[in-house]
Amino acid sequence: MKKIIIIGGGPGGYVAAIKAAQMGAEVHLIENIKLGGTCLNVGCIPTKALLHTGDFYEKAKAGGIPGVAVRDVSLDWPAAQREKDQITNRLVNGVTGLLKANKIQVHFGTARLISPNTVEVSGEGSLTADAVIVASGSEPVPLNFPGADLPQVIDSTQALSLERVPKSMVIIGGGVIGVEFGSLYHSLGVRVTIVEMLDEVLPPLDRQVASRMHQLLAEQGIGLYTSARLLSVKAENGIDLTEKAENETVLAEIEHGGETVQLECEKVLVAAGRRPRTKDLGLEALGIQIERGAILTDGNFETTAKGVFAVGDCNGQLMLAHAASAQGEAAVEYILTGKHHYNKNIIPSCVYAKPEIAAVGLTEEQAKRQGIDYQCGVFQLSGNGKSMIEGESSGFIKIIADAGLGEVIGAHMIGPRVTEMIGELAVAMTMEGGVEEIIRTIHAHPTVSEAISEAAQAVFGNSIHWPPKR
Repeated sequence: MKKIIIIGGGPGGYVAAIKAAQMGAEVHLIENIKLGGTCLNVGCIPTKALLHTGDFYEKAKAGGIPGVAVRDVSLDWPAAQREKDQITNRLVNGVTGLLKANKIQVHFGTARLISPNTVEVSGEGSLTADAVIVASGSEPVPLNFPGADLPQVIDSTQALSLERVPKSMVIIGGGVIGVEFGSLYHSLGVRVTIVEMLDEVLPPLDRQVASRMHQLLAEQGIGLYTSARLLSVKAENGIDLTEKAENETVLAEIEHGGETVQLECEKVLVAAGRRPRTKDLGLEALGIQIERGAILTDGNFETTAKGVFAVGDCNGQLMLAHAASAQGEAAVEYILTGKHHYNKNIIPSCVYAKPEIAAVGLTEEQAKRQGIDYQCGVFQLSGNGKSMIEGESSGFIKIIADAGLGEVIGAHMIGPRVTEMIGELAVAMTMEGGVEEIIRTIHAHPTVSEAISEAAQAVFGNSIHWPPKR
């Protein structure tokens, strides 16, 4: 029986542990904070719980939906926080139960690699194994600027546990984290302004999708400063904020268009992304190569030290919980069988803003850079009945296909429930399917997902429910 040590109990670590136990290995998992990692405790799950509250509150505050009158709406923030915490705790307890059921030995403490097959656990001594998987996760990227230590300046973890909802917030960073928190707090009635260094929000996404989201955020009333950077945060009128006067407003000074702009707000949320957490793991002493703060691995997730693997955020490849889980399973499969089934090119990504965004595969810009002969099919959700019913018909479905074979190489969606729909395109790509297979698949009506078939038809011809091209 092989023995595997896993450092980190987040989505990469605990999934790897369960997979290894199912495949017959003896497994030891080391966690120094809380099982579930960033995702369950201070990331994916609590953010989406609060987004659900915010979405319902915003709709109720606007008078409900046609045919339903809603009056005297108020936000019970402490109750929302309790519900968020209860959901998180239930899921963490579920992970704890799964590890126990799979007879995985959990060690709470700080881990440090002593050799490629030996890990020291604080307060316990050393463990040895045939292989070690590092799944240490990531942490928010701090920014160094005048005023960074003021109590009004917070990170994404703190933004999930504020004692009260502020009246105004400036968010530094227009990536996924910044846009999601912008949508959340805007829905709660906060005056939100997003500041992004690049010329558009959501830089990694397909430009057509990012441009539409930029437009919709502005239409919703969220302030946007792109091609801008933060200079400082300072108190108004020289007020001394050293005594943690959290209710005092501050001025966020930004550079925009060659001028200095002052934005008054109660909170400044630094959402400049996340970085791999690799400090004090003993990696350097073993000669494990690190590039730009991330652990370098090969295609099997093995580091430059034989027998030591790294999965999830700490290897910097793709900071998504489901990618971490898939990598964890792949590393275990390779350790125990010598092969795995991970496909780095077909990993969905989602943005839980309003409206939602989901994507998989190549963007149109990437296809162009790679010299691929491709065609796009786009179907606007203003032609989709279910989107109209849900009051979110401003988005679209976009499919990118190889021009010769019609094989799907990318899909990008913005609209209601698209995070639940992207899996269909991921399956099609995994099976090397084409737009013809999607077209031949009868989609239920009325659904938002039938727009996928319409977009597929648009790749080489015309959609049924959209005017023909001229």
